[in-house]
Amino acid sequence: MLKKIEEITKFVNEKVNFKPEIGIVLGTGLGGLVNEIEIEATLPYKDIPHFPVSTVEGHQGQLIFGKLGGKNVVAMQGRFHYYEGYSMQEVGFPIRVLKFLGIKLLMLSNASGGVNPNYRIGDLMIIKDHINLMGNNPLIGKNHSGMGPRFPDMSEAYDEKMIRFASKIARHLNIHFQIGVYAAVTGPTFETPAEYKYIRILGADAVGMSTVPEAIVARHMDLPCFAVSVISDLGIEGEIVEISHQEVIEAASKAEPKMTKMVKEMIERLDMDRF
Repeated sequence: MLKKIEEITKFVNEKVNFKPEIGIVLGTGLGGLVNEIEIEATLPYKDIPHFPVSTVEGHQGQLIFGKLGGKNVVAMQGRFHYYEGYSMQEVGFPIRVLKFLGIKLLMLSNASGGVNPNYRIGDLMIIKDHINLMGNNPLIGKNHSGMGPRFPDMSEAYDEKMIRFASKIARHLNIHFQIGVYAAVTGPTFETPAEYKYIRILGADAVGMSTVPEAIVARHMDLPCFAVSVISDLGIEGEIVEISHQEVIEAASKAEPKMTKMVKEMIERLDMDRF
C-alpha cells in the first residue's frame, strides 16, 4: 500500500505543481462546490495509477486542484463505496493519498437519510460522531506503522473545534443546521422501516453508505476531520416513502447551495496555522 501511495504521490506531483492544504470529498449530488473553486488542474481517476474508479451516478470521478476561499484545496469529485465491490482498504485509500499530497484538514460531505423525527429533507447535519454498522473496518489487516498506530483512538473522530466553528458560521449565514450522529451501513439497498427504527434506537440521527471508512483512515493518520451531511430522505416512522437514488441526488442538489455557502465561508475564515 505504501509503495502504491508513494507512486501516486510522485505521479500527481509531476502532473500538478500544486500543494493542497485542505482535502474535500464531495458526495452524491454535492459536486457543485467545484464551481466555486478557481481550478488550476484536474486529474480523472482513471488516469491516476493504482487509483480506484467511481461507478456511481452523481460521482464525476476526478481530483480537482485549485483555490477556494483563498486556500489551496484538492477536491475529490466522487468517492468510493464498499457496495461497489471495493475492499474497505480501497475505500479509504484515496484519503491516504490526499494526506501524502500534503493536506492538513479533511472535509467530508454526503447525502443521508434522517432518522431523527426532528429532521426534515434539506437539513444540513454537522456530524459529531458515528456508528460503524458496515461489519468491516479499513484498518483490518497488517498495520503500516509509518501511517498510524495499530489501535487508533476514536474518542474525537470529528474535530470538535471544527464542529464549533462550523456551527458559528452556519448561524452567521442564517443557515438552519443540525448536529448529530451518522450511522454507516453497507448498502446498496435503502433501509427497511425496521432497520430505520433499529438505527434510531442505537442512537443515530442519520444513516448513509459512506464517510465512516474515510474518517477512520483520517484519524489513523492523525488527520483532523470535519463532516457534513445533507438529509435527502426520511426514515422516520409514518414518513417513510419509496425512495430512489435519483430522488436522493435531486434532494441533495437542492440543498447543496447551503452546504457550498457554509463550507466556502469556513475555508475562507480558517486559520490553517492551527493544523
